[in-house]
Amino acid sequence: MTIKTSEATAGELYRILSTAVAPRPICFASTISAAGQVNLSPYSFFNVVSINPPILGFSVTRRGSDNSSKDTLNNVLEVPEVVINIVEHSYVEQMSLASTQYAPGVNEFEKVALTQVPSDGVKPPRVGEAAISFECAVDQVIALGDGPIAGNLVLARVTATHLADRVLGADGKVDSELLDLVGRMGGNHYVRATEEAKFLVAKPGGPVGIGVDGLPDTVRNNPHLSGNDLGRLGGVKQLPTKEEITTMREDPRMQYALMDGEEAVVELAQKLLSDGEAEAAFRVLLA
Repeated sequence: MTIKTSEATAGELYRILSTAVAPRPICFASTISAAGQVNLSPYSFFNVVSINPPILGFSVTRRGSDNSSKDTLNNVLEVPEVVINIVEHSYVEQMSLASTQYAPGVNEFEKVALTQVPSDGVKPPRVGEAAISFECAVDQVIALGDGPIAGNLVLARVTATHLADRVLGADGKVDSELLDLVGRMGGNHYVRATEEAKFLVAKPGGPVGIGVDGLPDTVRNNPHLSGNDLGRLGGVKQLPTKEEITTMREDPRMQYALMDGEEAVVELAQKLLSDGEAEAAFRVLLA
């Protein structure tokens, strides 16, 4: 199926984009109006867009029902400050409840029973339950359209960061294993960043790897190897030497695999790849 944007409704595009571009981190934004009315709302069109200077970006869409602008947008235009609170599983239901379209002036902190903590350098309060909160000055608000569900990109420069001790490792840095983050999927679905859900992918670094196109044909065209397998092998810095291949043939694991056939050899290589031993896996496939 191919869908041309010019022939799709905004609602159809929203369902496709919000489901396909996922999981997304969630910006739980607290803002304040010029009259001093506090608002707290979640937005999942959100990410880090710069480190130097430190800029977070999130998009506030216009309402699909009547094309009106949301309180968050109105507030940051009146008072260009925001606190971006990072959402963990412990209060994800309260975060979801805060997305309710309450009447203007309603304080969502009170509606969802989250703790309103004064910020140090900006007017909007932060969420006391949040392990990480960023106080921000709003540098720009960019209207990306004027129709229903059109985005308004808020570029928020971080001026202060609050970190709970419970998410700091022994080195004093934020430890991702201590965070219980959630992400937004499509519809009503979310994802929880549990240890079972996480996996490691070695980031290429140092000398440049040979690439998938540098693999021998017998490896690159092996029908039992997946694209992920080839990706890891392509990160190897050089082809194994004849001596390394000969030594691998003498490895007991290799000898057992050879007795069981080609698929067993590939399974051994894949096991080594999953253990982060790409060079050994390469030697197995060439042996």
